[in-house]
Amino acid sequence: MSSLDHIVDMVSQGKVKKIVVMAGAGISTAAGIPDFRSPGTGLYANLAKFDLPYPEAIFTMDYFEENPKPFFVLAKELYPDLYIPTLSHFFVKLLESKGVLLRHYTQNIDCLDSIAGVSDDLVVEAHGSFKTAHCINEDCREEHSKEWVRDLVFRDEIPHCRQCGSLVKPDITFFGEGLPKRFFDLMHDDLDQCDLLMVMGTSLAVHPFAGLVNLVSKSVPRLLINRERVGESKARGVGLDFDGRFASAVHRDALMLGDCDAACVLLADRLGWKPELLALRREFLAARQTTA
Repeated sequence: MSSLDHIVDMVSQGKVKKIVVMAGAGISTAAGIPDFRSPGTGLYANLAKFDLPYPEAIFTMDYFEENPKPFFVLAKELYPDLYIPTLSHFFVKLLESKGVLLRHYTQNIDCLDSIAGVSDDLVVEAHGSFKTAHCINEDCREEHSKEWVRDLVFRDEIPHCRQCGSLVKPDITFFGEGLPKRFFDLMHDDLDQCDLLMVMGTSLAVHPFAGLVNLVSKSVPRLLINRERVGESKARGVGLDFDGRFASAVHRDALMLGDCDAACVLLADRLGWKPELLALRREFLAARQTTA
């Protein structure tokens, strides 16, 4: 039996009750969110007029404090309510509905998991999000609502603190900033309890997020859904091991290569959940049209 068959059987038989999902940008691609580096179409390319010292400068505090305009131009393109959750997001919601989602860790800042209906207490936004915003003045740190910030951004204005006048930044983790406290507070306990780890649409290249795959028990199956193989290591006990090179007894790591949405539909079909998955999206779209 393949590792994927084993995982499907375990879930179908009710032997899996505490799934932890790790997700990256790949689950949001189908939503139409622009990527950062595609030549001519990536967001960095569209910011060329600002003459950034290097593309990633837009996500550094030093540059933000000096020139916040490029970041807010970018933010205008990324605001969550511009996009519709993908089938991958609804698959995570379906896991919650089935009562088997322990936690959803995401690298994404797009809030699409929450928009899809995943409960806030089950989501850990490892790199922050647009949900909240704070004054960057360490002596102030006044919180400002996402609606207030969004309104200014869409009027092409720079948000300044109503308390002290300093810049206000959405709580997105910039380069050099620490990850949210919630990430560190929950990760060890969550991964200790986890009985299935699902890794979706991430390169597993950014730490400490990528290191979560090493925190589950050696008996816990791990499933990667991604366009390419990632997360493998030449060292025993580190990273994913799809070929069973270091497996002592059970070959636990499974791989579904390809588009995340297509893989989630296939997995849902094998579990007998496909009608429910498609219904979640259909109901969401109907409700959105009603309120439009």
